[in-house]
Amino acid sequence: MSLSASGAISCAAIRPAVSSVGMDVRTVATLAVAIVLWGANWPVMKVGLGHVSPLWFSALRFASGALSLLVIQAARRELRLPQRQDLPFVASIGLLQMMLFTALGAYAMTRLPAGRSAILSYTTPLWVAPASVLFFGERLSATRAGGIALAVLGVAILVNPLSIDWSDGGVVGANAMLLAASLCWALCILHLRYARSASSAFHLAPWQMLLAAAVLAVLALAVEGPFDGDGTMAFWASVGFVGPVATAFCFAAVNSASARLPATAMSTIMLGVPVTGVAISVAALGEPLTMALGLGSLAIVLGIAINAIPRHSLGGSRGRSPGR
Repeated sequence: MSLSASGAISCAAIRPAVSSVGMDVRTVATLAVAIVLWGANWPVMKVGLGHVSPLWFSALRFASGALSLLVIQAARRELRLPQRQDLPFVASIGLLQMMLFTALGAYAMTRLPAGRSAILSYTTPLWVAPASVLFFGERLSATRAGGIALAVLGVAILVNPLSIDWSDGGVVGANAMLLAASLCWALCILHLRYARSASSAFHLAPWQMLLAAAVLAVLALAVEGPFDGDGTMAFWASVGFVGPVATAFCFAAVNSASARLPATAMSTIMLGVPVTGVAISVAALGEPLTMALGLGSLAIVLGIAINAIPRHSLGGSRGRSPGR
């Protein structure tokens, strides 16, 4: 599967879902581009981790991402501090989705391939779907539930627990870190969907990133010691991509969409990221292309497509709308 094919799949899967909830074409295109770029971020992070330790790399990622957004907002005269109502969102996104998700993923990738790391990190439907139904009253049609189940089956095929060396504590721990990372993101998807912030995702993103960067820098100094980046061209190229592009742009775009889409739909659509990540890892890093990889990716893409069908065409009832 090529990068261009993954991008086309992401666009096709997203467009019907977002149109059914009133998102404009520009937002649809932005979300699709963010998904492709975030998929590319996993192999880029894998390269970057060969030049700097995980926590310092993660701290640099959010510091450079925050700086990029602050410069843009200042140039547009849109720089503003978060309001009191925004503080829970600054904390949850900054600490869970940014700091913990990224740090756990970076550490796991020192032991696992980039493609597998991306897939496990995006198992959010495993957490979001039952929580949305049980705690937030979101109702799923049989078709939409089937789409989620198909996507989860694709993840199960790709992960293949039988391939894990259960005698290697480091490998088992890395897999557990990635599942914990997906839980962190699932909590943030639910928070964004079922609560309301006073400011937009774009205006909150730099403050969330600064919080993540500050905590990560303290942890890096305590755990990994003084900064150890090697300053090579590959190091700076990796930081330049994961910071301004995969962090500043992608986090703002995806969190904006998370506030508008149903939580189950958003978590399933985001599975387009690991599919893209697997495709790029195979093409760029030479990770092996297996039958399980192809079948699992196909199941995920079909699950995304089914879950993105507008609700009125499914004939199912709408779930409870959280004031959106």
